[in-house]
Amino acid sequence: QVHVVESGGGLVQAGGSLRLSCAASGSIFSINSMAWYRQAPGKQRELVATITTGGNTNYPDSMKGRFTISRDTARNTVFLQMNSLKPEDTAVYYCNVNSNYGSTWGQGTQVTVSS
Repeated sequence: QVHVVESGGGLVQAGGSLRLSCAASGSIFSINSMAWYRQAPGKQRELVATITTGGNTNYPDSMKGRFTISRDTARNTVFLQMNSLKPEDTAVYYCNVNSNYGSTWGQGTQVTVSS
């Protein structure tokens, strides 16, 4: 099994930046990819960014430019750098791990962007 814990959320003013962290533990050798999703109140959960074990990244068109996913393989941690934040980026951000055991979600971390 794989376990993930997110951190780094908080309150930030519009135009500011935040970096989220997702630490994986357990059967990390089974991980195929990791991703960040977000869910705003009343909206569906949406993909923000994905990174594979090979380091390949992917972003939906709507997320390109202000979000950057990266990883520290030594610490089994994935990061999401968010710049030029907007009030519409307010959401709970979730880390997802795709592994041989299936899909694992973290508990989420709240990001609130004030105008």
